[in-house]
Amino acid sequence: MLFGVTDRGARVWLGIVRTDKPNVSKTMECLSRSLLIICFFLAAPFSWAETTSEIGAQPVMQERATIAEKAEISALPAPVSDNMSPPDLVAATPQHDMSPYGMYQSADWVVKAVMILLLVASGVTWAIGIAKQIQLNLACRRARHILNELLDSETLVEGKLRCDSAEGAGLALIEATEKELALSARADNEDGIKERLQLRLERVQAGLSSAMIGGTGVLATVGSVGPFVGLFGTVWGIMNAFIGIAKSQNTTLAVVAPGIAEALLATAIGLVAAIPAVVLYNHFTRGVSQYRALMADISAALMVLVSRDLDREPVSIDGKKLAA
Repeated sequence: MLFGVTDRGARVWLGIVRTDKPNVSKTMECLSRSLLIICFFLAAPFSWAETTSEIGAQPVMQERATIAEKAEISALPAPVSDNMSPPDLVAATPQHDMSPYGMYQSADWVVKAVMILLLVASGVTWAIGIAKQIQLNLACRRARHILNELLDSETLVEGKLRCDSAEGAGLALIEATEKELALSARADNEDGIKERLQLRLERVQAGLSSAMIGGTGVLATVGSVGPFVGLFGTVWGIMNAFIGIAKSQNTTLAVVAPGIAEALLATAIGLVAAIPAVVLYNHFTRGVSQYRALMADISAALMVLVSRDLDREPVSIDGKKLAA
């Protein structure tokens, strides 16, 4: 007996019980059943192992997929909501470099061009300011020296000798006086000589003043146009900031502020360029006015010396007598 089945019963089930008459078809049928049973028991362990491995691998795959999804979600910027608290809002908003250089790097190319133009204008303003201040100080100091020498002179010849070693634009006035007296050597009208000399000195003064004021027009241009150029960059930058707000569908201050700050930087640079330009222009306007006054004083001193000499006797600047 095997598993509670008698030997005869197993043989009856398998169909191999002896009968009085042999039956070949029944024997073949019994053999095929036996082969199927054997194949079933041989394949069952492999099928069970494969099923078990698949069931055990499913939690591992699910865990790996969950970790990958979490990593992707953490890499994305956190959504920004109007109801978020300030610490959460700071954590969820992408950080921007709010230093001047960082804002310049993040600005639009038009805003960058405006900033570069204004910085160049500011550099030119300071270069002109330094050069013009040195030129004006030197010219005024030389003009005062010539004026003092002429005021201390009794005659025109003495004044010329005192100023031979001097330098500066005042010498041009002395040369103009000498030239006019030389041309008027045969003239006998003292009033005509004085009038012609005064006209010539005025023209020389105008030329010297024009040369001294050169370059200050750039300061006036930068001072008047600089703020408007910066304002153009600001308007352009704010327009781009609003376009970015429309694309991001977010109006929180943390998102809006960086773009607006970058735009306002252009106006700040414009003011940095314009304010010193205006101050320097006004300063040099006053300085040139003082220089023009010194030139007028030198001309007046020359006219006094010429008039004094004409009252004594008609002489030219080289000491020669004029025609009576």
